[in-house]
Amino acid sequence: MTQAYAIERTGSVAVIGGGIIGASVAWRLAQRNWRVTLFDKGSLGGEASWAAAGMLSPGGEIEAPSDFASLATESRRLYSAFISELEEVSGLAIDYQECGALDLAYSRLEWEALEARAARQAEIGIPSKQVAPHRVAMFWPRIRTEGLVGAFFYPDDATVNAREVMVALGAACRKTGVSILQDCPVQTIQISDKEATIKSGPREESFEAAVIAAGAWSNAIAVKGVPALPPAEPVKGHLIGYQQPEQSCHTVVRHGQGYLLQRANGLLICGASIEHVGFDREIRPEMVTWLAEQAQFVFPHLRGTAPSDVWTGLRPGSDALHVGSWHSNRLYLAYGHYRNGILLAPLTADRIASEITASLQRQ
Repeated sequence: MTQAYAIERTGSVAVIGGGIIGASVAWRLAQRNWRVTLFDKGSLGGEASWAAAGMLSPGGEIEAPSDFASLATESRRLYSAFISELEEVSGLAIDYQECGALDLAYSRLEWEALEARAARQAEIGIPSKQVAPHRVAMFWPRIRTEGLVGAFFYPDDATVNAREVMVALGAACRKTGVSILQDCPVQTIQISDKEATIKSGPREESFEAAVIAAGAWSNAIAVKGVPALPPAEPVKGHLIGYQQPEQSCHTVVRHGQGYLLQRANGLLICGASIEHVGFDREIRPEMVTWLAEQAQFVFPHLRGTAPSDVWTGLRPGSDALHVGSWHSNRLYLAYGHYRNGILLAPLTADRIASEITASLQRQ
């Protein structure tokens, strides 16, 4: 979106949460000439966005037709243009790879499950094709072929380095006039017919609208004047990384509950666990061991190599994906993205910015 907007910067919007969702929303609003203040309780992109591996994988996330499936595939189509524009505006390069993904089956039961899922996905426009074991050995020479029954390749899946996206979004927000307030947690939001009043410590300020995009912390904010917010919860994930001297994983590779992908800087990432343990960030050795076993099964050359990186992240879980107004044209929600915040950022940002602009400029 490179067009200029003729609207004067007279309206103001507060965005609460400086992860990839909040920062993308703030950038798009600023491009529409809103005066935007972005609040974050810590550092920009310092939570789930920093921890994310960066898969953009409808092929790995969507099982059957659904509203979410439509959103995910639409946002995936937006991604190349989103990254190109972000690189142009920020002046920074982003590791974005349209590399595809390979799903592996090492038993007849796993193969039948992959076949059935691929058939359902084809009905909603997610393409895949079967890959015989000898072709896996030819094009993915590092992958274990012993016992391999077959594989499916998803050409439209991709990866992006979410940390680089966040650095670029920070630069793009600043260049478009977003005021970024880090280490500035929001305690309360008062919604009235005319404004949204934000209280953050001793600071109190009124805006024409507020957007809550605080991930797993979203409903910890006390919001007055509207019904209670939908629930939000942290879903912990462990990830490990192996710094590799060469590109040993040139696509996303998935097997069972695990996945692997390699960034351009050589870091081969394996993830990720799913743990409902609240806001616990502790690294558990047994989870690291489990992930290492997953990685070493698929890539035998990793045997005897200890991970060079281990970390955890808190995904933003909820009862559903919440993108849009919440009982008022002064309050908008953008959370509940769970494992797909990176994938859904372009679509979420466009929808929130467009809805706010359409709603408030009619008045």
